Amino acid sequence: MASREPPATSHAPPDVPSGVALFVTIPFAFFLPELVFGFWVWILVAATQVAQPLLQGWVMYVSLTSFLISLMFLLSYLLEFYKKFSSWKVLDSLYHGTTGILYMSAAVLQAHATILSEAGGPPNYYLNTAASFFTFITALLYILHAFSIYYH
Repeated sequence: MASREPPATSHAPPDVPSGVALFVTIPFAFFLPELVFGFWVWILVAATQVAQPLLQGWVMYVSLTSFLISLMFLLSYLLEFYKKFSSWKVLDSLYHGTTGILYMSAAVLQAHATILSEAGGPPNYYLNTAASFFTFITALLYILHAFSIYYH
């Protein structure tokens, strides 16, 4: 009789790198730019004079919440927490896809707030313009992450 090996206890996908290699492998390399650009959105919106609290409040909520949850995802990958669950890849893809959609809505609202702040003077307008730019870039990064982790 042939000997049988015990089933593997790890449900982790075999193609998830560990350590520093996590930051240079394509679906996971998006984590740092998402965090950096999301942090810039958060800082730039906080530095402006908020003329439309409802618009920029949503932008702040999305950027701050996404920053914290993405940081938790990154730490869970670095600490290899994902190895305990078989549906980790689906959860990661759903989170980044949903966050990409929320960031796109925040980018549109921030662009509208930028248009409204044009009469407020150059410093406030320039801060809002930079926040709009980084919001659209961050939305694109989250969407790219969602698609790349799904097809990875």
